[in-house]
Amino acid sequence: MTERPFHHGNLRAELLERAEIMLRQRGVDELSLRELAREAGVSHGAPRTHFVDRRALLDALAVRGFERLSASMQASGSREPDDHIAGLTASAHAYVEFATGDAALLEVMWSAVKEKDAAAEVLAAVGQFFATVEAQVAAGIASGSLIGHDVERMTLLISATMHGIGAFASAGRTTPEQNDALIDDAIAGWSA
Repeated sequence: MTERPFHHGNLRAELLERAEIMLRQRGVDELSLRELAREAGVSHGAPRTHFVDRRALLDALAVRGFERLSASMQASGSREPDDHIAGLTASAHAYVEFATGDAALLEVMWSAVKEKDAAAEVLAAVGQFFATVEAQVAAGIASGSLIGHDVERMTLLISATMHGIGAFASAGRTTPEQNDALIDDAIAGWSA
């Protein structure tokens, strides 16, 4: 019997990549450190050098997911820097696209935030997500493109709307065309 190596290359990144694949294919209930080790070809204890337990792995996935989502929304929203409504609409579309493409990861992300003792890294990552939306909302309000004056309230309202449409979309309750129309209608409803 050949022993599995304890560690190789950038094991943390590889485990996170494999964990995302497992989430998409099998769901969160099937995700385990032991199975990840087996798939990575390392000893069953090797993942514990990076994740003390399953929750630490889920937290790391949540952080990575929020970082990727925020970056996607920023990139989408910045394509039309002079049109704040188009930028916000593009960001909302990026959110829904993420929700439909990585529904299980999105669920892990928001579940990690709900933990009563959520990890500081998770809270920082979700803070970056809200900061992304808030910057777009603030720019829209400042330019007169968005109605209202309460940036925080509008940020929460738009974030909740994106998340709701994403939840419907990932559950198969809406079609891609309906998602597009819902996003466009929601943002248009807040346009000045």
